[in-house]
Amino acid sequence: PAPRRAALAAGLPLRPFPTAAGRSGSAPAAARRNPFARLDNRPRAAEESLEELPRGQQEAPGPTEHKPLTESEAPSSESTELPVDWSIKTRLLFTSSQPFAWADHLKAQEEAQGLVQHCRAIEVTLPQSIQDPKLSTELRCAFQQSLVYWLHPVFSWLPLFPRIGAAKKMTGKTSPWTNDEMVQQVLMSDWSVSFTSLYNMLKTKLCPYFYVCTYQFTVLFRAAGLAGSDALTALLSPTTRGLREAMKNEGVEFSLPLIEESVQKKKAHETSFGYEEEQAISDEDEEESLSWLEEMGVQDKIKKPGKISIKLHKEKHEVQMDHRPESVVLVKGPNTFTLLNFLINCKSLVATSGSQAGLPPTLLSPVAFRGATMQMLKARSVNVKTQSLSGYKDQFSLEITGPVMPHALHSVTTLLRSSQKGSFSAGLYPHEPTAVFNICLPLHKELDKEVVHKDLANCGLHPKTLEQLRQIPLLGKSSLRSVEMNDYICNWRS
Repeated sequence: PAPRRAALAAGLPLRPFPTAAGRSGSAPAAARRNPFARLDNRPRAAEESLEELPRGQQEAPGPTEHKPLTESEAPSSESTELPVDWSIKTRLLFTSSQPFAWADHLKAQEEAQGLVQHCRAIEVTLPQSIQDPKLSTELRCAFQQSLVYWLHPVFSWLPLFPRIGAAKKMTGKTSPWTNDEMVQQVLMSDWSVSFTSLYNMLKTKLCPYFYVCTYQFTVLFRAAGLAGSDALTALLSPTTRGLREAMKNEGVEFSLPLIEESVQKKKAHETSFGYEEEQAISDEDEEESLSWLEEMGVQDKIKKPGKISIKLHKEKHEVQMDHRPESVVLVKGPNTFTLLNFLINCKSLVATSGSQAGLPPTLLSPVAFRGATMQMLKARSVNVKTQSLSGYKDQFSLEITGPVMPHALHSVTTLLRSSQKGSFSAGLYPHEPTAVFNICLPLHKELDKEVVHKDLANCGLHPKTLEQLRQIPLLGKSSLRSVEMNDYICNWRS
């Protein structure tokens, strides 16, 4: 065959063809096909040659050796930047051969300077490589600046993120508002003021995005110009049929992007394979069977699929996607204001029983807003000894915990690129219900990069971070899980 001739011409060693003779040495017979062999076994020449090479030479396979990876295994092509990730991370764990000692024990002046830099949105650009990070005041102040986030409400003894599945963490905590309706009303009134403040800042592009975290679902509000969208958007996930019906009743127009995408793919598949014609034939068969029943005089005794059964089938399909990523809801443009009013007045937004009873949803923002409290992500460095071929070597790690929002992930990785001389690894732990926020939304026109930067220039983010958040999401329903950076080039897995 041609592939074997091509391989021989290239000087590659090949296995001989299998003998056609039988076990007893009888006349040649047709060789039986191996039932476990793959169907498409034509381009095996290069693969067979690899098996005969020394182990060290097998590490760099040629193009014919490419094997498709699943979505969860596929790394990105090499790049200097990570894709945008709109999920909220609960923990980041960085490891490096370079120490993270510079991140510990900030001086009082450095801590104060970092907070001021955040509040005044001061842009800090570090050199590509910092020779002695521990002596770099600029690096330490910038690190403090990247750890700041804003939260409402705040109760120091009560963890307010995550809210979904947080019953165990909140059980046994003191909640003085649980049985006091007056306190609950005051809390909700303050929350409504803060929520409205955030929305108005978002609308005027003074806030890039924010999250509303309830005990059942999370909402991501994004300003126009981010994630490739020319309009203000809000994503809710996960949702239920009851919530969607309530939104419809209150006039909130929305779409189900993942369901609509699935339906479009199904229609295209059916059209290409002629399933529509088969469906028409099946409908004709059904009519013929009903006419046959009429001739037999038993048509009244047989229950035909009526409107009620069709409705029940549709409702069953809607309920099946409840609480799943596929139930994500998209609200755009002026409808986001209708959604704001719906959420403020929605009675099911706050739990009526359990450890979260009477507690308003958590508002998370990268910038200050009315009623918000400044909070800090917790950072901790650890030095350990790990075993290697030559004995023991130092392994340094930096752990960051708390609600890590997209801008913070970008800021921290940018700092570590300079401090760790372009080489580090990272494990990222997302709040799973927010991973679906990485879906690509239907786009109507390409945005002008310069216009977006000009419009969002005062949103409080570094221009490089803003540039990343402007990108069209690539991760789908998944989020970044691990990052490997070597010599300023990064690979990632989702």
